Amino acid sequence: MASAGAAAVVSVLDVGATEITVARLDQAPPTRAAAEAFGTALAGTHRAGADAFGAPPDGWDGDGYIGRQRLSFRPERQWGRFYAEQRMLPYARTARDLGHLTAQQLRVIERIAERIAAGEFDDARRPARIHGDLWSGNLISTADGMVLIDPAAHGGHGITDLAMLALFGAPHLDIILAAYAEAAELPLGWRTLIGLHQLHPLLVHAVSHGPSYGSEAAAIALHYL
Repeated sequence: MASAGAAAVVSVLDVGATEITVARLDQAPPTRAAAEAFGTALAGTHRAGADAFGAPPDGWDGDGYIGRQRLSFRPERQWGRFYAEQRMLPYARTARDLGHLTAQQLRVIERIAERIAAGEFDDARRPARIHGDLWSGNLISTADGMVLIDPAAHGGHGITDLAMLALFGAPHLDIILAAYAEAAELPLGWRTLIGLHQLHPLLVHAVSHGPSYGSEAAAIALHYL
């Protein structure tokens, strides 16, 4: 993330077998100017790109994590197939097995996943270098601006980061989104896809936090059918 030279990322001071040490960040009230700068910078980080959708950071081997859940890193040329097969269905089926997603809700998820995998929502944008777990707790406001922490970085679609910010809220969110959209030259109507990109974090939370998230994911999926 830091090598993109765009959005600020917390400095890593040391890495051990069981821990990672990062620089201390002194928090400050978020400002509108900082939000705008971050939105523009995040577009720059995404623009640095990745080798493929699902590609891990350079030098990383194997899967990663999002929270305590495993996160698959298997490079894929098509976004829809990657998103459906690696970001939606594994978590949906695990949530079903745990009783956090009903059989009927799973069928709805599988129906929209089939359409996503078929490329119905694909576009011509190349794989972005995304944070991968961009909820507001991983965006720290300091006197020098907004700083990213705790990424699950991989190749993905830029809207996925925006969708997670929108799902859980963030300071001056509308300013961040507007600045990003302008810098990334997003097409008109991109906001209608936010719900689609929220399916992954909702299904992850359905596994780890319970059936209310499964119900929300199914409701959003139904909206796109």
